[in-house]
Amino acid sequence: MSGLLALLDDVVALAKLTAVTIDDAAAQAVKVGAKTAGVVIDDAAVTPRYVTGLAAKRELPIVGRIAFGSLKNKMLFLLPAALLLSVFLPSAITPLLMLGGLYLAYEGFEKVWHWVTATPVATLAETAAEGADAKALEDKRVAGAIRTDFILSAEIMAIALANTEAPDLTSKALVLTVVALLVTAGVYGAVALIVKADDLGVALARRNGFISGPIGRALVHGMPPFLQALSVVGTIAMLWVGGGILVHGLNEYGISQPEHIIHALQDGVRSILPVLTEVGAWLAGASGAAVVGLIAGAATAIVVKIVTLPFSGSKGAKA
Repeated sequence: MSGLLALLDDVVALAKLTAVTIDDAAAQAVKVGAKTAGVVIDDAAVTPRYVTGLAAKRELPIVGRIAFGSLKNKMLFLLPAALLLSVFLPSAITPLLMLGGLYLAYEGFEKVWHWVTATPVATLAETAAEGADAKALEDKRVAGAIRTDFILSAEIMAIALANTEAPDLTSKALVLTVVALLVTAGVYGAVALIVKADDLGVALARRNGFISGPIGRALVHGMPPFLQALSVVGTIAMLWVGGGILVHGLNEYGISQPEHIIHALQDGVRSILPVLTEVGAWLAGASGAAVVGLIAGAATAIVVKIVTLPFSGSKGAKA
């Protein structure tokens, strides 16, 4: 009897320890997830374009397929890779983060360059093969979205790993798992709402009720500018996050001037703002990081152009 009681005590103690571990992992996941906000915003801003121009009845199934592919990317490939890095090659985490930050900065600069030069960007429909049937086009869209998501998910998981304070491998795995689930649900839940908002607007407008009519028309007319604004926010987020990662990484390697300048900028804003001091300081820091991202993205674009010029043939000569 005493042995059974001792076993029950052990089970209760283990259950309590597990509950504390899960609770701590969830708390850390929420804290770490906030660090990935910029990449998450960009992920949510990029994805809706993959369902543009397809049948309305296929929009949610397509979003579901992309979400499943995103979760598979995170759980089957990126999470094990992150854990292996943390055990066998932790020194590689910062360089990989900086490489991802440079990619984000480059992508952000490319979008800004298109805006400044008014360069038309080919749509997915224009790049699809002539005469492709609906199923082939959908599969192409989904595959392209999942490839793009892989890069963004890799950056999310790397940021999460770098900011995890979990003391052991199991806790790190729990934190990364919760981050992966929360981010995927948040991003693709938001995307589903965005892509169906116009359909909801049409349905409300047709009812033409005292409240439903104006709301429906507002949704129908408001979604195009909202999507444009979301694209701008996503681009700024890419530059801000990419620049911030680069600034932090440089500081870890002894190049602290960029971080000091941004901190000085934040302190200056704090000293002159009578209200919303911390909000202003955050905006100043994010703006400084975005400028760093823009500069780094421009430098990367120049290098990419030089490196790819010999392989571009006549197109490169014309450019």
